[in-house]
Amino acid sequence: MIIDPLSLKLFVTIVEEGTIAGAAEREHIAASAVSKRISELEDSFGTQLLRRTNKGVAPTDAGITLLQLARGILHDMNNLYVQISEYSSGVRGHVRLSANISAINQFLPTEIRAFVDQHPQIHVHLEGTISESIMNAVAEGASDVGIITMGTFRPDLEYFPYHTDQLIVITPKGHPLARKKTVSFQETLDFDFVGLPVGSMLHNQILRTAQDLGRTLKLRIQVNSFDALCLMVEAGLGIGIVPKGAAKAYFKGLRIRPVMLDEPWAHRELQICVRSYGALHAAARLLVDHLRKPGA
Repeated sequence: MIIDPLSLKLFVTIVEEGTIAGAAEREHIAASAVSKRISELEDSFGTQLLRRTNKGVAPTDAGITLLQLARGILHDMNNLYVQISEYSSGVRGHVRLSANISAINQFLPTEIRAFVDQHPQIHVHLEGTISESIMNAVAEGASDVGIITMGTFRPDLEYFPYHTDQLIVITPKGHPLARKKTVSFQETLDFDFVGLPVGSMLHNQILRTAQDLGRTLKLRIQVNSFDALCLMVEAGLGIGIVPKGAAKAYFKGLRIRPVMLDEPWAHRELQICVRSYGALHAAARLLVDHLRKPGA
């Protein structure tokens, strides 16, 4: 059986878009041609891959399996093209790295700089997102390597120790908590909070701990980055909980105060995750090895 990669790509696009028309528009191909290719794909496998509904299409059980396999195949084919074609320009590798904002703010700038200095023939594409999305991207083959804060985890991935970080409370100058050296989480719940996006590991931890204490988090505003959080705290919109390493650059420039958070969960582990270390292409394996080195 010979399966056309374009048909696989169109199948993945249909599932992502939810309609054949949406896939046709995204891939700049006639809807009738898309439909024909999917019909041929179903004939080749001898099973229905898509279920047509009034709202669009959805994958059958067989379609879900094909979706996962197709993403891996398309990733491998794209990686083959990138690594071979870039020999002509002297670039011999491309690694897709997904990381949470804790890793990006605290560790990755200097570590990636050192890596590309050692391996100028390798390109690193970095995308920042939340830990759960990172694990999904790695599992589905959309990213080669992920860096997450450990909390929930997927058993179908491999994990390696990366760094640890320490959470602190930051307050505006003159805030009642600013005079303290350490503070419990329960003490912070009397005040307004500046929070991070819904779904982030830190946001989930804060909400879950407040609920366990029978308290409601006074979330006044949410932002997408630690620097924005520090600026909002300086403006007096609330207090925030951030990794110490991500906020220390702002201690001198902004009118904010750090206070140690006296909670067991304030000490966190960051980990590297991959689908399979043994199956990584050479460039990705080099990056993982580099990131695992102490003081990378």
